[in-house]
Amino acid sequence: MRQSGILMHITSLPGPGGVGDLGPEAYAFADFLQAAGMKIWQVLPVGPTGFGESPYQSTSAFAGSPLLISPVLLRQEGLLDFEDRELETGSPAVRADYDGARRVRLPLLRRAYRQSGAKLAAETDAFRASHPWAEDFALFSALKDRFGGAGLLDWPEKDIRFRRSRAMRRYREELREEIGFHLFCQVLFRRQWLALKKYCNDRGISLFGDMPIYVAADSADVWAHPGIFQLNRKRIPVRVAGVPPDYFSEDGQLWGNPLYRWKRMRLTRYAWWVDRMRGMAELYDLVRVDHFIGFANYYSIPWGAPNARGGKWVVGPGKVLFRRLRQAVPDLKIIAEDLGEVSDRVRSLIAWTGYPGMRVMCFGFDGDETNPHFPANYVRNIVLYTGTHDNDTVLGWAEKASSKALDFARRTLGFTSPEEAPEAFIRASAASVADTAVFPMQDVLGLGGDARMNLPGTVGGNWLWRMAPGAAGTETARRLRGLNQESGRL
Repeated sequence: MRQSGILMHITSLPGPGGVGDLGPEAYAFADFLQAAGMKIWQVLPVGPTGFGESPYQSTSAFAGSPLLISPVLLRQEGLLDFEDRELETGSPAVRADYDGARRVRLPLLRRAYRQSGAKLAAETDAFRASHPWAEDFALFSALKDRFGGAGLLDWPEKDIRFRRSRAMRRYREELREEIGFHLFCQVLFRRQWLALKKYCNDRGISLFGDMPIYVAADSADVWAHPGIFQLNRKRIPVRVAGVPPDYFSEDGQLWGNPLYRWKRMRLTRYAWWVDRMRGMAELYDLVRVDHFIGFANYYSIPWGAPNARGGKWVVGPGKVLFRRLRQAVPDLKIIAEDLGEVSDRVRSLIAWTGYPGMRVMCFGFDGDETNPHFPANYVRNIVLYTGTHDNDTVLGWAEKASSKALDFARRTLGFTSPEEAPEAFIRASAASVADTAVFPMQDVLGLGGDARMNLPGTVGGNWLWRMAPGAAGTETARRLRGLNQESGRL
């Protein structure tokens, strides 16, 4: 089936409170997608963000970010009383303000807990019972609050960092109210998320999620399941994730995520991964698995290394893992993010799974016509992007590209000025043989490099773009719908 969609993270939606959320603007965007003939809404990971606000470095592989909960919807449900001015952060609405969002949103969520926690007690108990990760995440979050936000490795009490029984009992009792609050937030997030998902599904729109392959070192997952990660006896990572030096980075990328003990996971029939993918299936209709190549072979770097140069490739779990996931979560549609150093083992795994891979048109004009991202080389079973959250907008690319690459793109796609590039890239993507074409909202709006979402390998200044109020208008929807009709994607 030919289809198209838009990549637009929840935090990038307009509205009060520092960041976009699951409130009225999310529903308005779903209406825009329906009017535009789009069948997919792709988002970035929705977990609680940690250092640098990266959604790919979350404190949980399962939880939702409390910052995405809509106070406006809580008020409409009668779960919270507040005045509109209480959501004002004082910062410009065109950039995400995570600190401001925490400053105004978290007190409102605590007020909602005081006002309505008892009303949702039965629902919270049912959620806790049906989501085994929730108790550990709530206690982990309460402990981080107790320790002033310190990372797991810097917690001042070794007994609770090591989850010793006496310390676990003591903190569960001492922090009972805080644990209840964090569980309450997860119930609110899940209620609002699933309501939005139903709204989208009822309008023929699939929610397309994004799942990082790794979890953060400072996460409830590492704290609660240390045995499945490559940690030493002091619970400090031994080897961490990243990618080797390449054309874009002479030192490679040192991500710092603890690596998995795949052999130990196999002994449990990959139980943690089964739980994780079931969680993805609950939230999404389809999910992009970030850095899919790491399941075939992963890059392993010693803990404490200054950069990624000293790493080595290690064979990953391969087909055995995905055979198990197919048995346990048969209905989840997976897209393999196969960008990067694709070896024969990676190609073999993707071919065996049958999962769609990815192509990025902005990558297609470096080199010659043998480039797999060049338009003539696309195949049906891919998700084609004009660009992703990790590279520049099309206009930003066109303004910075070498004259050789820009001329190659001009000749191929038939545009003249950089300002015409976004429309040309979108039209070519829609007309391509790819079954699925996805356009970042920044490209739909023809925005430049200042709307870029992320610059890999940097910390700070990322994940900040927000769409201007009213930008997703009727004329844009009409233009996209015409394009989808012309390209057979309605």
